[in-house]
Amino acid sequence: MDNSTPKITKESKNKIKVEFDRTPLKERLKAKFLNFYFFQTVVIKIFRFIFLLGIAYIVLFPFFSKIAGSFMAPEDFIDVTVRLVPKNFTLDIYKAIWTDLDYVEALINTTLISLLLALLQTFTCCVIAYGLAKYKFKGNGLIFMLVMVTMIIPHKTLQSSMSMNFTYFDIANILSTLSGGTIVDIDFFGLFQFTLDSPLSILNLPENSINLKNTIWPFIILSVTGLAFKNGLYIFMLRQFFRGIPDSLEESAYIDGSGDFRTFLQIILPMSVPMMITVFLFSFCWQWTDTFYTSMFFTNMKEAPMMLSQIIGIPKSLDTEYAGQTLYETAIRNTCGIMIIAPLVVLYVFLQRYLVEGIERSGLTAE
Repeated sequence: MDNSTPKITKESKNKIKVEFDRTPLKERLKAKFLNFYFFQTVVIKIFRFIFLLGIAYIVLFPFFSKIAGSFMAPEDFIDVTVRLVPKNFTLDIYKAIWTDLDYVEALINTTLISLLLALLQTFTCCVIAYGLAKYKFKGNGLIFMLVMVTMIIPHKTLQSSMSMNFTYFDIANILSTLSGGTIVDIDFFGLFQFTLDSPLSILNLPENSINLKNTIWPFIILSVTGLAFKNGLYIFMLRQFFRGIPDSLEESAYIDGSGDFRTFLQIILPMSVPMMITVFLFSFCWQWTDTFYTSMFFTNMKEAPMMLSQIIGIPKSLDTEYAGQTLYETAIRNTCGIMIIAPLVVLYVFLQRYLVEGIERSGLTAE
C-alpha cells in the first residue's frame, strides 16, 4: 500500500489558479486579506519598520544635527525657533576651515601617510598571516597566541616604553658599540640624529642612539614589523581567511615548479583581494583619525606634518563674540569633524561591496 503524499502537478496548480480567478472579486479579496496569516505578516512588518526607524533616528540624529549646525549663522544659535533647518544659510564655517586651518595641506599629508602605512600594514599582515595559516612549525601556536595578546593589551600601557625606544633608537646597542663611547652628533638629511645625552645614562639608555621622534620612521617601522595599531586584528582576520583556501591549489603550484613566494604572490594574493581591501580600509581609516601615535611621536606639533586630526579648532577669521558663543564654537568643531570624516565616507561608498564581502569571509573557517 502506497502511503506517499500525492504530488501536486503543474496542471493541478493551473486548474486551482483558473478556478480562483473565476471567483468574484469580493471573495478573492476576502480570501487573500481576511485571514490570520495576512494580519500576522502586517503586524510583524509594522513592528519591524517602527523598530528600525527608531534605531535609525537614534544613530543618525546626531549627524543630522551637526550637519545642520554647520550651515547656520551665529544668530541661529540663539534663536529658539531654529532646530534642524537654518534660517540664515551660510558656508562661512566651511570657508574658514578651508583657508585658515590649511585643510588642503592637511588632507594631502593625511592621505599620503595613511595610504603608505595602510599598504605596508596590509602586505606585512598578509605575509605573517599566511605563514601562521599554512606552515606547520614549532612555536606556531605560541606566535599566534602572542598576536592575540597584542589585541588585548591597551596601547597606552606601552606608550612610555615605546616613546623611549624611538627617542633613543639603538637595536642591541649596535651604535654604542661602533662609536666606542665617543660623542656622535650627526644630522642625516633631517631624518636621523645621533646624539649623546649623558644625564640619562642612569636609566641604562644607550649613550649613542638615533632620535626618531618628529619623523615618520616610527610609523613605518611599526607597520613593516606588524606591530602597529590593530595589526593583531588584521593578522587574525587574514589567517582565518587563508585557512579556508584549499591546500590543493598550493600543491598544484608546487608540482608545476612554483616556489613558495611565487605561489603566494601569483595565486594566493589574487584570491585574497576582497579580504585585503577590507584590511586596507580598516588600517587606512584608523591611521586617518589617529591622534595617539601622532601626539606621541611628534613631540613638537609645529614640526609635525599638518594632519586632519589636528585641524579641530576655531578659525581666526570667524568672530565668535556672540551671545551664543559656546554653541557656535561647538558647531565649528563639529564641522571640523565632518570635514575630517567626509573623505572616509566617500571611500566607503565606492568600496562598500568589497568591505562587506571581506567581512563575510573572515573568521568563518572552522578550526
